[in-house]
Amino acid sequence: MEGLIAVTYRCNAHCHMCNTWQFPSDPSEELTPADLATLPHLKFANITGGEPFLRDDLAEIVEVVRSKADRVVISTNGYYTDRILALARRYPDLGFRVSIEGLPAANDELRGIKDGFDHGLRTLLELRALGVKDIGFGITLSDRNADDLLELYGLAEAMGLEFATAAMHNTYYFHKFDNGFEDAERIAGNLEELSRRLLRTSRPKNWFRAWFNLGLANYVRGGDRLLPCDMGTDIFFVDPFGRIMPCNAMDAPMGSLKTQTFEEIWNSPEAAAVRERVRCCDQRCWMIGSASPAMKKHISVPAKWVAKAKLTGSLPPVTGLPSACSTDER
Repeated sequence: MEGLIAVTYRCNAHCHMCNTWQFPSDPSEELTPADLATLPHLKFANITGGEPFLRDDLAEIVEVVRSKADRVVISTNGYYTDRILALARRYPDLGFRVSIEGLPAANDELRGIKDGFDHGLRTLLELRALGVKDIGFGITLSDRNADDLLELYGLAEAMGLEFATAAMHNTYYFHKFDNGFEDAERIAGNLEELSRRLLRTSRPKNWFRAWFNLGLANYVRGGDRLLPCDMGTDIFFVDPFGRIMPCNAMDAPMGSLKTQTFEEIWNSPEAAAVRERVRCCDQRCWMIGSASPAMKKHISVPAKWVAKAKLTGSLPPVTGLPSACSTDER
């Protein structure tokens, strides 16, 4: 099982594609480290926000989550370099993912942080100099930054860092419902070129990322989700108030860690009802948080595509699996 844990909705960024910063959580209402004590054993946990490094007790939260998860990664905009480095020194096995939305002009415009690119890049360089192994950065694609995608990938390759991709979504979590793509084909075309470059590398992980990025191109073009979604079954989301959700796209609480143990929530009738909602969800999300566990569960789908792509040296069309929900149920 995997967990996504948003520890705050406070944020110092004013992102174009996300309005979470306009709806900050009250620190007095945010979950505490003790609230996470009943989490189950996790293969992976992502600590996110908002901006996690606005929490004064982030180290205490990390201490609890590290005791539960085999691997812990913190998502950040990279602005608070000193705080990030201090945590990395304390827990050198932590992973870090810095959000960079393009080259300097596009990043600072989209993130709404003066010199945000400089802060993010400095954080990445300092983490690498510190010897942290699990480091990377990622981009959320829009019309404004689509043409920076391949340059950022080249930067990640030159620095020896992981590179993640996402695209704008509309959900309650982002407080955005008007995100859209004016030139979907241009964005999708850049993702296809990224997939070609990933396939040319010697890393099998990159070959599967190529399939994921073609799925992202499919999402940008308005296509159906390629794999069934099992959020709320294989993975869960904890919001800053301690509520267990299936994901950060469906506002459907199963229960609260402030009043219940994780096991009580996970095995409750409320959780079962939420899973039924997920089974017939029609939001088409293609975010790594839900796509990655689905790819692992249905590994034969991307594996067959990778085998064909490597054999032919081309990009075969991507095909997926039908939804677990019948047309009548929808």
